[in-house]
Amino acid sequence: MKIKKITQIANQLGIKNKEIYLYGDYMAKVDISILERLKLNSKSHLIFVTSINPTPYGEGKTTTAIGLSQALARLNKKVILCLRQPSLGPVFGIKGGATGGGKASLYPEDDINLHFTGDCHAITTAHNLISAAVDNHIYWGNKLGIKDRIWPRVIDMSDRSLRTVTVGVNINKKGFPYQDNFVITSASELMAVIALYRNLPEFKKMVSRIIVGWNEKGEPVYVRNLKLTPALLCVLKSALNPNLVQTIEGNPVFVHTGPFGNIAHGNSSLIATEMALKLGDFVITEGGFGSELGLEKFVHITARKAGFKISVVVIVVSLRALKYHGNSKFKQALPLLDKHIEIIRKFSLFPVVAINKFPEDSYKDLNYLKKYCEQELKVPAEISNVYV
Repeated sequence: MKIKKITQIANQLGIKNKEIYLYGDYMAKVDISILERLKLNSKSHLIFVTSINPTPYGEGKTTTAIGLSQALARLNKKVILCLRQPSLGPVFGIKGGATGGGKASLYPEDDINLHFTGDCHAITTAHNLISAAVDNHIYWGNKLGIKDRIWPRVIDMSDRSLRTVTVGVNINKKGFPYQDNFVITSASELMAVIALYRNLPEFKKMVSRIIVGWNEKGEPVYVRNLKLTPALLCVLKSALNPNLVQTIEGNPVFVHTGPFGNIAHGNSSLIATEMALKLGDFVITEGGFGSELGLEKFVHITARKAGFKISVVVIVVSLRALKYHGNSKFKQALPLLDKHIEIIRKFSLFPVVAINKFPEDSYKDLNYLKKYCEQELKVPAEISNVYV
């Protein structure tokens, strides 16, 4: 490992000490005010990492993205990686952490996978503050005439027993008790808002127009109606700043926000990507699930809003996933790969296949897949062994 102090990582990127907030020696937040100082980098290239339909264990997008960033760094390229931050639910579930693996990992791994810099906890608090404010408003007379609550509660943990609950059982007033539910923090609308905002005025506007319920006339009730926006900004102030860490080879990584691809848009924060494109020459990011979700949503939502232009799409494929979708016969699932390449090309983007190698893979099958990509699909393909 070539671990560096995070101040050294920041200084190498051109970030001043006064523009970062330290969380120990190896993690920091970068103040969003830096965007006012930085100029557009005409030399920057955006590389997007996606995959075919993954298995429940993941397809290796994060590991591949980390390995690619380390490879470019070894070629003396100024490269910055942008990733979503982990959620505690999947960390303790079948999928595990979100910091790569083997020789393609982030540092400090445990801190990033667990509490990190407190962003998820801040979002949890802010989200549940809205829930409490809605109930409090109804309890004290319901001046807004809220009839249907549509704002759930959140917890950053997969706790099946809390998915459907009855709350307010000891309150003898109209509107109580009622059935509510908990969702995981990454599914909070606030997570998606932080991942998509570009500046503080826009963030305030986006938060203020969140709908929390419907009144007796069938009209929406907004956060601004509860006069909560200033309080939410105070709670989320630190979470708005991207987190800076490194790979185990000492290369810079922004890890910020973690919206799920099947619920929200599944990309790391727009503001971190914008920051990286101004600081680096090569920026690598990834999207949740496959090209039909994370990539499409990045193109339609994040890139469209920010004006990002993707230079190349790296699509991660594995024999394990092809066998999973092809009833243990990877050749039967090759049409699935064809469709993902088709999706990428429909956006007029250039695909490159990274065949993520697992220990049980035979080189006979790996070479067959590589040849299929190059000759049948006319797509450059390489066997990726960044894990080891």
